[in-house]
Amino acid sequence: MKLTVIGCGYLGATHAACMAELGHDVLGMDNDRDKVALLNSGKAPFFERDLDPLLVKHTATGRLKFTASYAEAAAFADLHFIGVGTPQMPGEHAYDLSPLFNAVRQLAPRLTDPAVVAVKSTVPVGTAPEVADLLTAFAPAADRVEVAWNPEFLRESFAVEDTLHPDRLVLGFHSPHSWAESLLRQCLAKIIEAGTPTIVTDWATAELAKGAANSFLATKISFINAMAEICETAGADVHQLAEILGHDARIGRRGMRPGLGFGGGCLPKDLHGFIARAEELGTEAATGMLREAAAVNTRRREALVGLAREQLDGDLAGKRITVWGAAFKPGTDDIRDSPALAVAQALHELGATVTVTDPKALDNARKLHPELDYIEDPIAAVQDADLLLHLTEWPQYSHVDPHRLATRAASAKVIDGRGTLDAETWREVGWTVRALGRP
Repeated sequence: MKLTVIGCGYLGATHAACMAELGHDVLGMDNDRDKVALLNSGKAPFFERDLDPLLVKHTATGRLKFTASYAEAAAFADLHFIGVGTPQMPGEHAYDLSPLFNAVRQLAPRLTDPAVVAVKSTVPVGTAPEVADLLTAFAPAADRVEVAWNPEFLRESFAVEDTLHPDRLVLGFHSPHSWAESLLRQCLAKIIEAGTPTIVTDWATAELAKGAANSFLATKISFINAMAEICETAGADVHQLAEILGHDARIGRRGMRPGLGFGGGCLPKDLHGFIARAEELGTEAATGMLREAAAVNTRRREALVGLAREQLDGDLAGKRITVWGAAFKPGTDDIRDSPALAVAQALHELGATVTVTDPKALDNARKLHPELDYIEDPIAAVQDADLLLHLTEWPQYSHVDPHRLATRAASAKVIDGRGTLDAETWREVGWTVRALGRP
């Protein structure tokens, strides 16, 4: 098949490369000409594991190309995926849908023949009819342009795997057994034939799927972090508690990881966007637990700052603090709503000199927080530190020999904000180890 992908950020670039890997001829379209040039050279403008090899492979064969022209995209295919970002409105929790509507308005006047527009962008429920109305109003093909909803469930650093081998596909249509359904099933045939559960539903249910999934995950993470607050007071171990709960098949261990909490460009945004839309619909009473999940997540960051102050006798002025981690999670260079950087910035504002290290995200962190210090080597970063904070669980940090660090640090104190360091090993060589939710 031939298909286009409109919007080539994390979602769009990954989707385009993976559709080429499935055997389709793909044209990615983005307004940013510098991004287009970079993608055409076989390189993503961000770090995502396994993506660059696919870009190199398929741009070299010509199966995958990128353009900044809507006209070229409209003429290329009759199946158009839209994967533009939908950030939060400035100063609000609701989604900013202007990038999506702008993309539809740019594409629509160039659709002279029947086409399918499949939206992957995360949106509030009720958006699909607005997209359909815009296409009917502005596309020469009018009501011969069908709208489909195909939400994504990608995890950053696993986005390629999640696209090619998803745990489910959701396809939303205005009416069953439509041409749009036939076209999407043809496009995704290899994934469906591999046995992937495929749920065909209406627009509204498909629109709700991503926000509901992320809201549930956020609640699960915040639940175990709420238990951590109790454990800290009661002298219990939240990690052992999570293990106990996780053996119950009704609860499960995946996603229930106590620590500093969640961040990134999706989970916090989708949680707040889901709450905002529920309030618009007059169903805010149903989201009380979601608002508390967001509050727990914020408190985890505040709790770690408080623990750092405690370890430094309440006075951070002039103290040197090293932070291991800038990305919001390992395996990415994404620093959007990074808990690690939020803590680092808070400590800086309290008077500490904060040095940050990260394997992939330092360039992005420097741009956002130039007031912090940065060192690439996690061992060198500990030199003369009064306190070490482990805030992003990159696996290489767990493999650092704590004995090598003890001679560099001014004070052998570490706070494990992710609970993945071997506390006993660190203590054996003289470190004082503290962790959220642990005695």
